[in-house]
Amino acid sequence: MPKVKIHRKSTVIDMTAMCDVAFLLLTFFMLTSNFTRKEAALINTPASISEIKMPERNVILILVDAKGKVFFGIDGQDNRMALLSKMGSTYNIRFNQEELKEFSLINSFGVPVTRMKTFLSMKPGERDDPAISNGIPCDSTDNQFRYWVSAARSLSADYRIAIKADQATAYPVIKKLMGTLQELKENRYNLITSLETADDLEFK
Repeated sequence: MPKVKIHRKSTVIDMTAMCDVAFLLLTFFMLTSNFTRKEAALINTPASISEIKMPERNVILILVDAKGKVFFGIDGQDNRMALLSKMGSTYNIRFNQEELKEFSLINSFGVPVTRMKTFLSMKPGERDDPAISNGIPCDSTDNQFRYWVSAARSLSADYRIAIKADQATAYPVIKKLMGTLQELKENRYNLITSLETADDLEFK
């Protein structure tokens, strides 16, 4: 007798369940992820063994790059607008609503307040040019850093001060900043570092 040929049927896999799982995972990661804030300067922090985690809100962030330029930033768009208004009143500079709104979108900056209008009129890509940011003046003749900290502190007593300095920053620059904070009776602040790995400990 001739053999009966059985026609092979193509295998069909129901992908509905897998697609549902993929979208659920994607939604989960989007809702639980913490996006890194864009900072005005690239800082290579020194390593330490401290594992104290900084809060994600109510932080006054002070950045110091390797050349000693000082950058400043606070969180909260409404607080940023109020901060710039206070600084404008201090230096007799009137910022319009559009400039205040633009400033509220900037996480950190490093320009004198007298150049802030020009800085805010630039496109976001132009502000990233390192040549634009000369740092906030911290000299005794024009210590604008002092007024920025004082104005930010007046907005909320819950703010915590954090200093993030590059490992190549000269010590006198950090000492000057700490001296200004002490003059403002700000004796409690955090130094942001990167976690020291086991390889770093062995190298030492």
